[in-house]
Formats: sequence, structure tokens, C-alpha cells
Amino acid sequence: MSAAVRAHAGVLLFLLAELLLGQSGLMGAVAVALTASAVAVSAVSALLLYAAVAAARTGGPLTPTRIRTTMRDRELRTAFLAQRDPDARGRRRPRAPGRPLRTGRTGALCY
Repeated sequence: MSAAVRAHAGVLLFLLAELLLGQSGLMGAVAVALTASAVAVSAVSALLLYAAVAAARTGGPLTPTRIRTTMRDRELRTAFLAQRDPDARGRRRPRAPGRPLRTGRTGALCY
């Protein structure tokens, strides 16, 4: 049982005790009905969460094709950021700029 579920159950039990001990008559019946419905909703949501986690874990083995496709898609979505420290240890020094390339036109240089 996770900490969030325990905390939620504790709050509901506290509300139940407070409402049962502090009210009487019709208000007490309404308080019991509201608390019971809150407990029921919490139980159903916990079961649904458990079922979702169990279903996610039993997905079966992945095929190599699916793994390759996932890696390719992730590579396409990857955004490369500028290096924060290009002189960090282990990084190669940047290459010096080469000579300008000659283009198709005579005398025109491409930088």
C-alpha cells in the first residue's frame, strides 16, 4: 500500500469518526452515507490503478523491430542543445576553419 493511499484512508477514517461522533439524527445518516460513498470511490480508484499497473507490466516481450522503430523515432525527436562547456575534459578541440571552397563561378569563394 503506497503512502498516498494510506494518507487518503487515514483522512477518510478521521472524517468518518468526526462526523459520526459530532452529529446525530438525519445529519449523522447523511454523514455516514457521504463517508461510505467516499470510501467506495477511493476503493474503486485504487483497484483501477492497480489494474492499470498490472496490465502495463504484463505487456509481453518486445520484438527487435519494435525496439528499432522506437529508437529511430526517439532519434528523430531528439533536439540537440549547444554544448555548455566546449572545453570540458574529454571533448575534442574544434577543428580550425579550412580554406574557402571555390564555387562554380570563376573567382567566387564560398565561406
